[in-house]
Amino acid sequence: MILKLLRALNRNLVTAIPVTMALGFVFGLSLDARFLKGLVPIITFVMVYPMMVTLQYRKVLQSGDARLQALTQGLNFLVIPFLGFGIGRLFLSDPFMILGLLLAALIPTSGMTITWTGFARGNTESAVKMMVIGLMAGSLLAPVYVKLLLGTSIDVHVLQVLSRVLVIVFIPMAAGFATRQLLLRRYGQQRFREHIGPSFPPFSTLGVLGIVFTALALKARAIASAPGIVLYILIPVTLFYAACFLISTVIGRSILARGDAVALLYGTVLRNLSIALAIAVNAFGPAGSDAALVIAVGFVVQTQVAAWSVRFIDRLFGSRGLKDFDGQTSPATTTLPVSQPE
Repeated sequence: MILKLLRALNRNLVTAIPVTMALGFVFGLSLDARFLKGLVPIITFVMVYPMMVTLQYRKVLQSGDARLQALTQGLNFLVIPFLGFGIGRLFLSDPFMILGLLLAALIPTSGMTITWTGFARGNTESAVKMMVIGLMAGSLLAPVYVKLLLGTSIDVHVLQVLSRVLVIVFIPMAAGFATRQLLLRRYGQQRFREHIGPSFPPFSTLGVLGIVFTALALKARAIASAPGIVLYILIPVTLFYAACFLISTVIGRSILARGDAVALLYGTVLRNLSIALAIAVNAFGPAGSDAALVIAVGFVVQTQVAAWSVRFIDRLFGSRGLKDFDGQTSPATTTLPVSQPE
């Protein structure tokens, strides 16, 4: 029953996240929410560990899409972080809110990258690899980028933040990998893929909603004193996603086959907001709740972007099976991987 409820929440994040934000806001107005800070490490583990169990680490070692991966990660780490930072500086005055948009821009791809690539009949094999590479590289580079771009506004201790990232990302990753290997050894690949693996990601949804609830509860009284703050945040976040979508679409249409263009789009536009949220609330102290508020708004925008874009994907990149520029049929997928909540 719990698993069915969590899966229902995962399928309806467009509604679940705004409702959770509202509940957190009411809770924070009604009660002293500071005690929730002590639960953040537990909620973070609940959010991160399940998604690591289903992460297909070996995909990184597969060859054949070097150009697509280089293009994707080039956008993810040489263009999009500076785009997020620039939009943040232009529209947001609070450095920790700028930090929130920067963290969102720094941690690329999520389980939803794979899922929406599948829905749009794109190259899911490459999307899986994008997720693993992006998660590892983004987690390690985030403290360096934050220091480089916001070091004059925020007191950033790179090694301290990196140590928190290791706890947030790489310890759950190691635990998830060990769990995956144990389950594969005991139950086999097919049973794990079809029955056991899909039961893990819905629990990440519970962690995501818990962190969003906590972030809004901690900021409730500040929001109540300045009720326009959510709209104030919504404008730059929406512009950020619109700019990412435009850049990736133009590049994909210009030089890639349809399946690769779809993977590029979802591998660059969709961000790993769960990890960004975890870093914000765990690595930057109480002020990290300002960054978390921006990322929470990002969840709302990102789910809308993903849901609506797939309806127009054929108009953007052509129908499945059309010949692309090199005369080959665009790759596509017939099976959808397990979704995750970012």
